[in-house]
Amino acid sequence: MLARDRQQLRRQQLIAARAAAMLAAPTPSEAALWRVLRARQLGVEVRRQVVLGNFVADFVVPAACLVIEVDGGAHRGRGAADARRDRKLASLGFRVLRLDADLVERALPEALARVWEALGR
Repeated sequence: MLARDRQQLRRQQLIAARAAAMLAAPTPSEAALWRVLRARQLGVEVRRQVVLGNFVADFVVPAACLVIEVDGGAHRGRGAADARRDRKLASLGFRVLRLDADLVERALPEALARVWEALGR
């Protein structure tokens, strides 16, 4: 195996481990949104902490090629990095809906309405 292949394999293993850790310990806003997204309550499958390329998406609606990101305090000041990530996800065929964590925690029905809108419903 080439060194480059080993490096890529190790990177994928680290990303998968990060996804597993995030799945086991969701933020309060992710947990709140998951309660209304799980079990096909939207009429479509929604998955949590999905590895897409070199990223871990908070939520993915595979049938709609939609990524839902819940942006908390760690995203403040990261607009350029988030935009690059969104472009990369778009190159993989996904649209990205970003929801502010405060919106999810304070106005969950409004956050859910934005998801419905992104799904075209």
